[in-house]
Amino acid sequence: MPLRPGTMHLACMFSSILLFGAAGLLLFISLQDPTELAPQQVPGMKFNIRLQQPHSDFPPGSSKDGDLKVPTEKGTRDWSDPSPRGLNPQWDSLGPLVHDQPRPHLKMGARLRLQQRRRRLLIKKMPAVAAIPANSSASTLQWPGPWTLSGHWAILQENQQERKRVMQEACAKYRASSSRRAITPHHVSRIFVEDRHRVLYCEVPKAGCSNWKRVLMVLAGLASSTADIQHNTVHYGSALKRLDTFDHQGILHRLSTYTKMLFVREPFERLVSAFRDKFEHPNSYYHPVFGKAILARYRANASREALRTGSGVRFPEFVQYLLDVHRPVGMDIHWDHVSRLCSPCLIDYDFVGKFESMEDDANFFLRLIHAPQNLTFPQFKDRHSQEARTTARITHQYFAQLSTLQRQRTYDFYYMDYLMFNYSKPFADLY
Repeated sequence: MPLRPGTMHLACMFSSILLFGAAGLLLFISLQDPTELAPQQVPGMKFNIRLQQPHSDFPPGSSKDGDLKVPTEKGTRDWSDPSPRGLNPQWDSLGPLVHDQPRPHLKMGARLRLQQRRRRLLIKKMPAVAAIPANSSASTLQWPGPWTLSGHWAILQENQQERKRVMQEACAKYRASSSRRAITPHHVSRIFVEDRHRVLYCEVPKAGCSNWKRVLMVLAGLASSTADIQHNTVHYGSALKRLDTFDHQGILHRLSTYTKMLFVREPFERLVSAFRDKFEHPNSYYHPVFGKAILARYRANASREALRTGSGVRFPEFVQYLLDVHRPVGMDIHWDHVSRLCSPCLIDYDFVGKFESMEDDANFFLRLIHAPQNLTFPQFKDRHSQEARTTARITHQYFAQLSTLQRQRTYDFYYMDYLMFNYSKPFADLY
């Protein structure tokens, strides 16, 4: 059927309108920047960006120029920096992926929003930053600048920096979950408090703890001289307060504002020192409580006298008890791990001293807390004073009584202490 003239006229008008519309749309598209019509995309990440005018409401932690500042934990503290330990908001850890070169043709609003969205997505994919111990603080310990120290004191300060670095790295690697645990009275039960100089000292037996308690008593004004304080007064008196005797608020306040310190010792040497002290001399507690149980379990055909008194335990028998997961009597603070006694992955200690450099480390610490100038760390040995101190040579003599396997298992037992406090393997055949 042939089309009528009016119908043909309407069809031509409609076609003309469509052609003009299509031509206008093409002209509009050709004048626009393609980047405004399609969101930019990083390989592997999809973005859904709605372009709009920039506004002043930025996500927490971001700056006006769109660079998100992510706080990270510094592995070691800059000792010349008086600012508190912990987060350093001025270091952007996101690296080159975040800092892309800006596209010159991309409008400012779109670029701002693109950078912010990219940072948020990257942060979600990043591993969580290791948490800082809850008690991390700016302590009362004032580290002098390097220009104020002589060569000897500067070396001691560098030693402290290195010890803290090694300890923090070991904690981050093996005890990452510890920093997120809540501090309980049990964790601070070995910490002694000296309020006048705002000092917290974690007691590690057989690492100079008796003389350190004497020093704390002098600092507290409880004695005029360390030489005047008897052994029983140090260990069985109540002159010094423990941190776990305070309420929860008092514990947290002192942990966050006082100077926290501990002293450690080579683990094998500390173990031998404890054995010699407790089992090679008369002792009314360790012989009947530990000695009798050890002899009954690990000595074949033990005499009635030995079983009655608990005296005469030999070092290999003592090590058998130590390594037995079903030991007949519990652990004791004199040979327990330092990592359990003082919780160094939970409590952020300001000063880590070593028994092997006790005189230098102790007197350096006393200088840092502004102790009286006439107070120095005592060197006397108040128990078994006629007996030689336990040295590396004596320690090797005792461990020579053990098999290779026993030595290895004992090293494994104290492995975290060796690692955390940077002690070398005491025997070449250990792995």
